Amino acid sequence: MEATAEEVDQAVRAAHATRAALAGRDARAALLRTAADLLDESAEHVIEAADAETALGPGRLTGELARTTAQLRSFADIVDEGAYLDVRISRADATQTPPWPDLRRYKVPLGVVAVYAASNFPLAFSVPGGDTASALAAGCPVVIKAHPDHPATAELCADALRRAAERVQLPGDVVQLVHGFDAGTELVRHPLVAAAGFTGSVRGGRALFDAAAARPHPIPFHGELGSLNPVVVTGAAAAERAEEIGAGLAASMTLGVGQFCTKPGLVLAPVGEPGDRLVASLTHQVSEVEAGVLLDHRMRSAYVDGVRERAGLPDVDAPVTPGAGGEHTVGAGCLTVPAARLAAEGAHDLLLEECFGPVTVVARYADAAEVTAVLSRLPGNLTATLHLSAAESAGESGRGAELLAELTPLAGRVLVDGWPTGVAVAPAQHHGGPYPATTSTSTSVGGTAVERWLRPVAYQNTPEPLLPPELRDANPLGLPRRVEG
Repeated sequence: MEATAEEVDQAVRAAHATRAALAGRDARAALLRTAADLLDESAEHVIEAADAETALGPGRLTGELARTTAQLRSFADIVDEGAYLDVRISRADATQTPPWPDLRRYKVPLGVVAVYAASNFPLAFSVPGGDTASALAAGCPVVIKAHPDHPATAELCADALRRAAERVQLPGDVVQLVHGFDAGTELVRHPLVAAAGFTGSVRGGRALFDAAAARPHPIPFHGELGSLNPVVVTGAAAAERAEEIGAGLAASMTLGVGQFCTKPGLVLAPVGEPGDRLVASLTHQVSEVEAGVLLDHRMRSAYVDGVRERAGLPDVDAPVTPGAGGEHTVGAGCLTVPAARLAAEGAHDLLLEECFGPVTVVARYADAAEVTAVLSRLPGNLTATLHLSAAESAGESGRGAELLAELTPLAGRVLVDGWPTGVAVAPAQHHGGPYPATTSTSTSVGGTAVERWLRPVAYQNTPEPLLPPELRDANPLGLPRRVEG
């Protein structure tokens, strides 16, 4: 049932009222761990509901649930440690020019966070996902807009989160759930919502981003919108292991029926025999992939229309024709095009836009200048990948370093000799990138995702008894701190 404007208002106000209850770090860590435990206990029902709504399959969903509960526990560890508060103390120093006052700085939660669930990850990027986990870790209550493709899964997960809160003596209202398109727009405009996290399409995310910026008091909008995830294969790498690269590409671009945000959608491969072997390997592997089900019929129609339009462009060939598989399925495929067609503005610009589903474009380049020309035209991405020969990886030529330098401005994560699908939930992870990959410079995966929901505050010449415990000289909470540098 879609939430009315009044119901959205009630949900936001109920969440807002719980801010003080979330102030204690011990309670937040307990909430996150208990939520993980309850989701694990409910795994059979959660996976069954998610599979019925998304057709992603029990195997994929079992792994996704494990990832979801692992990141909840990871954020609990981050809360326990306390380094995310970034406590810094500069004591008064009259010898400085100009003299320093006593300054003590740390980070405080923003307030209610609006979370928009993703279609392609009903768990890890939806109700109990990274946005929710990191916001709760920061001390921010959440109001989640469920995705229409998996409403029952959303309800099951929200219930587990609320039960976890109540089990650790926190109000269940720290987590609210609303449904409906209009509810999503009402949510981002609500005056008590302090920030938002979104994973979805460029069109939908940009509309919400613009609404967040147009408010009388604009709020941070951390949106993940779309990514082509380019791959560059050097001629030397293709000569060494063309078949291996082709097989790896096929596995990566068809994983999850091509519905991963990190799917490699554009590959720059050399002309000539090594590149031909790479394309032949890709062709063989992709032709063996069975037709699969996309998340909904709207996405299926967009994929079928999108690949038809791309395949119809001049000089575009289809070694394996992507498109409709059956009444409800789609077939994987790959397209090839001369890289020169992408080096200048024109109809082939369509090939530089993400096509959601199991298809990739292989652009065949003649020389390094064509690689540079194509890369210079790409928008921002979540990832960029480079495949090098053993000699290039060892630094025996400058080509590897040159290509890394070209790829670094394009993406938030740069890989060498690997594939971008699969985003490790690790402290050093960065899942974000220049627009339109994301609308901010933040990450939605990894420990630093918590920073999106915090703001720094500095206290100047504040008497010790009035300071927050985090900033007192005795450090009663035992926090890691940087004192006088």
